[in-house]
Amino acid sequence: MTHRTIHLFRKGLRLHDNPSLVAALESSVAVYPVFVLDRAFVEGAMATGSLRWRFMLQSLEDLHRSLKARGSRLHVLQGSYQDVLRKLVKRWAITQLSFDTEVEPHYVQLDGELHILAQELGLTIHSCVAHTLYDIKRVVKANGGEPPLTYKKFLHILSLLGEPDKPAREITAQDFEKCRTPLDEEHEAEYRVPSLSELGIEVEYEVLWPGGESHALKRLEKHFESQGWVANFSKPRTIPNSLLPSTTGLSPYLSLGCLSVRTFYHRLSKIYAQSKNHSLPPVSLQGQVLWREFFYTVASATPNFTKMEGNPICLQIGWYEDPESLQKWRMAQTGFPWIDAIMTQLRKEGWIHHLARHAVACFLTRGDLWISWEEGMKVFEEYLLDADYSVNAGNWMWLSASAFFHQYTRIFCPVRFGRRTDPDGQYIRKYLPVLKNLPSKYIYEPWTAPEEVQLKAGCIIGKDYPLPMVDHVEVSQRNLTLMKQVRCEQESTAELTRDVADDPMEIGLKRDFQDDGLADGTGEHRVNGTTKRFSSEKDHQAQPCSWTTETPRLTEISGEVM
Repeated sequence: MTHRTIHLFRKGLRLHDNPSLVAALESSVAVYPVFVLDRAFVEGAMATGSLRWRFMLQSLEDLHRSLKARGSRLHVLQGSYQDVLRKLVKRWAITQLSFDTEVEPHYVQLDGELHILAQELGLTIHSCVAHTLYDIKRVVKANGGEPPLTYKKFLHILSLLGEPDKPAREITAQDFEKCRTPLDEEHEAEYRVPSLSELGIEVEYEVLWPGGESHALKRLEKHFESQGWVANFSKPRTIPNSLLPSTTGLSPYLSLGCLSVRTFYHRLSKIYAQSKNHSLPPVSLQGQVLWREFFYTVASATPNFTKMEGNPICLQIGWYEDPESLQKWRMAQTGFPWIDAIMTQLRKEGWIHHLARHAVACFLTRGDLWISWEEGMKVFEEYLLDADYSVNAGNWMWLSASAFFHQYTRIFCPVRFGRRTDPDGQYIRKYLPVLKNLPSKYIYEPWTAPEEVQLKAGCIIGKDYPLPMVDHVEVSQRNLTLMKQVRCEQESTAELTRDVADDPMEIGLKRDFQDDGLADGTGEHRVNGTTKRFSSEKDHQAQPCSWTTETPRLTEISGEVM
């Protein structure tokens, strides 16, 4: 124990399962927990909206309280990593840096710069994998140096590697008694967590998802009280428009590292071991974690993963450039209440159910507006509390059928899909109060309400709430033709991410959401008062589903975690 160490918190804003911090405590006479608030780095990596900034600051405050309870503290300093670390190394006579290994390009570049800085200053560096289940480099190496581009292949590689490492031991007050964090009263004011106002950030919406490790662990324990719910969780059967989350709601905490993914995974394993019959990947809770891991793996070794151009696994599609339509979608002015309610919840709360994400993503891209998935990805980056470089981009490629997903003929209906689980439109009434007085018969299609009904409800369509910006059936059929042409011309690219196993959409949604508004142009659907052909009953027959590591049968679910 000879080092004087700065432990650099970045994503892993927690004390449980923090192997880098454990190693620092065991190898040092003094440890200084530090968070560098480098706004240029944060905002350069991803668009970060006010709700996520608030969540991050709350998480830092929570971490500071946890460290104080153990006899230490968190030092938060604003500025670039280079400038802040040079100053602190000199001020505290530091000999070692410790931090978690990250895999996104912006972190890989930062880590390279930190290694150069450490070499210049004569520092030792210690880093551990903690934000993913596996060392992603090992996964890629086990696949011959290339990322496995299908979920089936990915699961096969994991079966060769074995179970993920167990979480690191708990950090206690005794650790900081043996390895103290010296007080630096002269600079005390410099180290506190800044307020939103000090950063020039305004948030007008209430806190529904408080940030921090303590809140993550409370939420985890609450869900694990019902072991039957955990064991039988099946993501396609959760409800996209329930007024309270029907999934775990842990994704914001996993994204920022307030909750350890390994802790979550191994807690699930214990419950599964006690259950004779439990759900299996990819629809189970463990399956959702593995989707996250899959996208992290592919993103780590795919150039330009968050872009279409220069991305070798992504179809090159001539999306429309339509700023006006994009803005209507973003600001919940499409004229389709189900879509607009989702986008309103997203903007106000920073979270929406995964199937709601599917619905608005399909509407923006291949379903209705034919606008690039990159534009939708940027909006989700700004608004989502669980915004994640790898998972967000992977899901948008999936949902736009640009990669990973191949049942592109199945399109979410912006009317029927929401009505399936919420026929009275309570979700719409909450997030679009302008429509709250409409009868349930018209709540999903207010433009079909007679004038007297609109007057009685106090909402004139076209004045108080917009008319539909498109004829869904017309544009979806046009877009389907365009997508068929693209995939025919770029068949070799499409095949890169196609599994030999049954296609995801053919199992999950067809079984769990019969007649719910997934269209393939072969049945009937009513739009603007006229009957259109839409999906037929025969297209929604249940199919058996089983899973082993050798022959996974996938559902439509992509990688948003809970």
